[in-house]
Amino acid sequence: MADSETEHKRRPVIVVATRIEEGRMHREEQLAPNECGARVFIDAILSAGGLPVQMALTDDEDVIDSYVELADGVAIPGGPDVDPKLWGDASSYDESLLCHVRDACELPLVQKTVAADKPLFTTCRGTQMLNVALGGSLDMDVPSIPRREGSTHHDHADLLTRKIHTVKIEPGSLLARASGSVGYAVNSAHHCCVKDLGEGLVLSAQSDDGIPECIEMPGKRFVLGVQWHPEYTWQEGGEDFRLWKAFVDACAE
Repeated sequence: MADSETEHKRRPVIVVATRIEEGRMHREEQLAPNECGARVFIDAILSAGGLPVQMALTDDEDVIDSYVELADGVAIPGGPDVDPKLWGDASSYDESLLCHVRDACELPLVQKTVAADKPLFTTCRGTQMLNVALGGSLDMDVPSIPRREGSTHHDHADLLTRKIHTVKIEPGSLLARASGSVGYAVNSAHHCCVKDLGEGLVLSAQSDDGIPECIEMPGKRFVLGVQWHPEYTWQEGGEDFRLWKAFVDACAE
């Protein structure tokens, strides 16, 4: 029988919201859609000490309740745009940019995770959904947002593996504590961002040209949403890996 020094340490279970991709053609037949996850996202959780469990893409709230109960923490990745109708914007929007099945799953997933006070970490679209699920809204066209006076106007749209701009972080915030920094360079691949904040959320970082980059929820164990993609840059170590480690550590508590 193993003693306390050699017993296996349990990894905290991280439920990961699922992405969906259309199935390919097989001869003359259309294959079913694939429910999947980006390998870099899964590897980041593994490397930080977590046990990632990919959830089914479902709007069945009983099933979602079961996942939240199972989870030591929840992570929600990027992807298509969040439907503006979810915060009451009825103006026309390009349907090809949306994913209604993810909206129907992730909105209650966020609400239930926050209500259960389970650690929650989101990136890009996931962060936008975090804001919307708590009653906030989004700006759907980052290029048209006025920039901070005197700053360089960044594209924000297309760089996952290279760092394009810095983020300025509120001292004392969860992001500052988790990253160990009050400002560092990040990648950027988005054309939507947080606008009006959801209930209980605060803005804790902006890009150097003034675009919202991080939201968090004081008073909860760990609710952190970043607009960039630390799943593509954690391998470099430094601040982005520390974000994953802080999240997994919170899940292990």
